[in-house]
Amino acid sequence: MKLICISDTHNKHNQIPIPDGDVLIHAGDITEGGTKREVVDFLEWFSSQPHQHKIFIAGNHDFYLEKNEDKNIQEIVPQNVFYLKNNGVCINNIKFWGSPITPGDGTWAFNQKQTQNISEHWEQIPEDTQVLITHTPPYKVKDVLNNGKHVGCAALLKALQKRQIGFHIFGHVHDSYGITSISGTKFINASCLDNKDRYLHKPLSIELK
Repeated sequence: MKLICISDTHNKHNQIPIPDGDVLIHAGDITEGGTKREVVDFLEWFSSQPHQHKIFIAGNHDFYLEKNEDKNIQEIVPQNVFYLKNNGVCINNIKFWGSPITPGDGTWAFNQKQTQNISEHWEQIPEDTQVLITHTPPYKVKDVLNNGKHVGCAALLKALQKRQIGFHIFGHVHDSYGITSISGTKFINASCLDNKDRYLHKPLSIELK
């Protein structure tokens, strides 16, 4: 199974050449201003992609997806698209689980403070998850800004250390695009834009055997 990973397209999805694959995954920040119009435009594009399976989560820019009830959101999500919000889906016996939560002060969508609550949130990740999709990176894993500051989620890192997850796909930190492997987990920061919101980073492909 070939996964095509993208993130942080911020309304520039039409500029990005998408390679062929089995599952197309977007790890959040599909919009810039977080409006319904932006979400609908993205979903029209996303659902038209030829990949057999398509999964996306929200990011901290995607206010419409936070402020509206799940039933209203599902009404605009095409039938050939999986929208994950603290839940999972099994595709060809591969278990995916996704969450939009990012650490923050509540200014942005899906923010939670680095407290016990966010630790409890990450404990929801099923232990048999094979592909984890979050918007935030874990702390000190592909999470460094161009000023050298690490902004990943420490509580997420602790949760991952208690699980054996093969692949973790995320975005959020545009400056840390790329793939790294640590202790048996492949970490994929799939941010497509740089820190000036220019499209510079091609989609990342990974093979599940």
